Amino acid sequence: MYNHILLAVDGSDNSLRAADEAIKIASLSEGSMIEIIYIVDFDKVKADVLHSDSKSELDYSRRKHLIPFEEKMKAHNINFKTTVFNGYPGQKIVEYANEQVVDMLVIGSRGLNTFQEMFVGSVSHKVFKRANCPVLIVK
Repeated sequence: MYNHILLAVDGSDNSLRAADEAIKIASLSEGSMIEIIYIVDFDKVKADVLHSDSKSELDYSRRKHLIPFEEKMKAHNINFKTTVFNGYPGQKIVEYANEQVVDMLVIGSRGLNTFQEMFVGSVSHKVFKRANCPVLIVK
């Protein structure tokens, strides 16, 4: 049913809840695979580079966001892979999901209020409106 589930994460608690839901769905079908996608936000790259001492430290600081998700997958015996991109999160998630054969995209929502969403925009809202596959937004 859902063979390829794309799980968009940012390291937040909402992403962890989204991972739990993706695991529940993947557990229903033998052979399901969850692809964890993490986007290194262009807006934060410059600050990250300025504050890191080395490339390996920078790589580790980005990689550590993925560790809890990978541990969850292993704990539930879920087949998974991890993909990391640079870009603007909403745009890159949609581009990647629309290029792949994805049965479902799962993403957490930070729960911005209407005022915040009007000025900042919501990644989950952008993904929901533009992705060509079913999208599950987890609060």
